Amino acid sequence: MEVSGFTFVRNGAVFDYPFVESIKSVLPLVDEFIVNVPDSDDNTLELVRSINDPKIKIIQTRWKGDMPSGGKILSHHTNLALKECRGDWCFYIQADEIIHEEDKDKILRAMKDDLHDKRVDGILFDYVHFYGSYSCQAASRNWYRREVRIIRNRKGIVSYADAQGFRYSDGSKVSVAYSGARIFHYGWVRPLDSMRAKTVAMDRLWHGEKFDERNKNLEYASERYGLVEYKGTHPAIMKDRIKKQDWVFKFRSKIGSYKEFRYWMSDLLEKITGLRMFEYKGYRLVK
Repeated sequence: MEVSGFTFVRNGAVFDYPFVESIKSVLPLVDEFIVNVPDSDDNTLELVRSINDPKIKIIQTRWKGDMPSGGKILSHHTNLALKECRGDWCFYIQADEIIHEEDKDKILRAMKDDLHDKRVDGILFDYVHFYGSYSCQAASRNWYRREVRIIRNRKGIVSYADAQGFRYSDGSKVSVAYSGARIFHYGWVRPLDSMRAKTVAMDRLWHGEKFDERNKNLEYASERYGLVEYKGTHPAIMKDRIKKQDWVFKFRSKIGSYKEFRYWMSDLLEKITGLRMFEYKGYRLVK
């Protein structure tokens, strides 16, 4: 079994993505790792090179993201990295996602067990989302709970839409097996200056400059439904970054809108019945 890792990262330093930790967290599980570094305004390329691992192959591409694309430029650059993968499995990780070392055996087992299962073209992960602080977990219905991060190579499977998940090239859903492993998502934890800059840049991919002023004054919402204290462990590779948190984020879960009330009702129904009604799934669970 051969496994390829792949990702893309642009302006990872200026936006304070934990992309070096992200790549390093996957390296023990792969035989090669493709990193697409589009034109950047910082030292992202040098930082990727500084990892200095023979598994890493860097490709440099042009960035044409000045106009709104509905986020499709993200899947485009993801697919540029995917095209370079040689493995039987292709392990995708975004620049703000980390694998916990406790889950590596689960991931390896899933890839080995499903390697020859023709029903399975992808492997599904649980998500642990953080918001505002490394001690605050966003655990409500409006944060996606699972997504595909490993796909079978050379079967017409591509990064879809804004690169959250994968589909077949004709738009149909991939068939996946559930791994029980986790992706730790730190996309909403960073100093406010970096968070604002990143949000301005990302929103422009959908809306142009329409929300620039709002995003330049972004604040973490301390009262928001679904915020809970995180009591588990973080991936060890995040230890130094977590120690550097120099801001205080006090939070509590509070229903502040009709939409959040509906999330609360949905979460309550799930607790009672075990069913998550009307959940968006870009995949078909077969195992």
